[in-house]
Amino acid sequence: MEANEDCTQDSTVDFRGRPALASKTGKWKACAFLVGYEAFERMAFYGIASNLVNYLTTQLHEDTVASVRNVNNWSGSVWITPIFGAYIADSYMGRFWTFTVASLIYVMGMILLTLAVSLKKMKPTCSNGICNKASTLQITFFYLALYTIAIGAGGTKPNISTFGADQFDDLDPHEKKLKASFFNWWMFSSFLGALIATLGLVYIQENLGWGLGYGIPTVGLLLSLFIFYIGTPIYRHKVNKIRSPARDFIRVLLAAFRNRKLQLPNNPSDLHEFELQYYINSGKRKVYHTPVLRFLDKAAIKEVGIGASRTPCSATQVEGAKLVFGMGLIWLVTLVPSTIWAQINTLFVKQGTTLDRHLGHAFQIPAASLGSFVTLSMLLSVPMYDRLFVPFVRQRTGNARGITLLQRLGIGFIIQVVAIAIAYAVEVRRMHIIKSHHIAGPKEIVPMSIFWLLPQYALIGIADVFNAIGLLEFFYDQSPDDMQSLGTTFFTSGIGVGNFLNSFLVTLVDKITGRNERKSWIGNNLNDCHLDYYYGFLLVISTLNIGVFLWASCRYVYKREAIVVKEGSNCAEMEGKAVLDTSLGLQV
Repeated sequence: MEANEDCTQDSTVDFRGRPALASKTGKWKACAFLVGYEAFERMAFYGIASNLVNYLTTQLHEDTVASVRNVNNWSGSVWITPIFGAYIADSYMGRFWTFTVASLIYVMGMILLTLAVSLKKMKPTCSNGICNKASTLQITFFYLALYTIAIGAGGTKPNISTFGADQFDDLDPHEKKLKASFFNWWMFSSFLGALIATLGLVYIQENLGWGLGYGIPTVGLLLSLFIFYIGTPIYRHKVNKIRSPARDFIRVLLAAFRNRKLQLPNNPSDLHEFELQYYINSGKRKVYHTPVLRFLDKAAIKEVGIGASRTPCSATQVEGAKLVFGMGLIWLVTLVPSTIWAQINTLFVKQGTTLDRHLGHAFQIPAASLGSFVTLSMLLSVPMYDRLFVPFVRQRTGNARGITLLQRLGIGFIIQVVAIAIAYAVEVRRMHIIKSHHIAGPKEIVPMSIFWLLPQYALIGIADVFNAIGLLEFFYDQSPDDMQSLGTTFFTSGIGVGNFLNSFLVTLVDKITGRNERKSWIGNNLNDCHLDYYYGFLLVISTLNIGVFLWASCRYVYKREAIVVKEGSNCAEMEGKAVLDTSLGLQV
């Protein structure tokens, strides 16, 4: 039995289904195979997303509103489909196999998309400077490829990051400390892939060909998958304890409604809870009672009497349902910030195409390349946040994270409001120059450097260090034990709904402001519309959203878990607080 002393404490297994050995599996030596895939996948995604609005307008000849709407709808789908991928992983196939199948679908979509932009038959023809609109077949094939990628992303996005987090044992203090740095480095690799896409691929697409610009990330994605599977022998896998993790959530709601007329006990300890041995055998963690949403506690009332045939829900199961509701409230207030983020690949790019993009006499910057400054500011800010900000604040707050997760989100949202305020001011200046130079044509270049847009891109990148990484960690950390893949989809679905919301707002604003032949705020001719009004509108709703976020965060109660361990033949219960050390250590 001595060999079992080296097994992980969280009941993970290796790829053969045997208990995973702590010394030979997991930790950063396993994650090294995963972060490479994330970098290439982000390179592929941003290689498409950052310049898609330009492809739709210049190659498929869609109008501005339609192209913005289609980009947002596709991006929204990419971020929404992980809900289904996470459910399949948590309930049936597990993270590894769900990712495996989905990654093949993703690559298939990339191959189809590369063919769509490469084959002459799949693109509209032009003659004497006049281009035909894309045919039904060309449009269908192009969007079929795009949405094949969206389906594949549904299985890869929620599972690759949580599969990486599974490589660290939460019950081992050393590995739990290492896990705290995982999400930072995970996002760092993501930023790196995005940087390559916005700096290199966008230029290749516009100057050397769209087929080459999409073909490079396709090959890279295939290579990264090969590297990923090389690491299979050292991966750890979490075993699904229940077939449908969402069943507990539904059961709590039904039981609380059924017991709605019963009186709650004065002492929460009188609610039904499993014995400590149950948590030892199952590898799950007990969650302490919280005073919020007390009506759900009725699901754990111990029924007495002759007719008491139903087993009540446990207090931990009830707390899991409370966590889902709490995360749902925080999720709602992330939608407006996600709408602001959606401008990066849509209106910011179209705005940039109207400005002077020359760097010297010969070189012209692709408008979408300015998105690289979002990534650059993130790449620079992550180490500064981890090495300087967190240690400095930690000394004053005593919090291992420096600040709480919700405080981190709040700071990011405020920086985002400043970014959209600057975007509004820059657009006001652009409109002033247009009027003073009597510019009216849609293809006329405004004598104003594209680098005026740089501050808004950089600030959004800095904001993402706080809110993007913070949201990913928040939803993973606060999810019920059996729903961490689904919990991560709170993060992805928020971005997806934010894209859909922006699509809806752009369409609605265009229809309302363009009535009766009036000048639309968002028209095909950005030199003759009122994009500044739209940015002002976004500034107002994002400012109001900060107030709603403060209200929601003041009412949120963090998860408090109990770690149950064996001491000889006895059971011991220790409180495990949801506080992690966020140093960027890469020890294995």
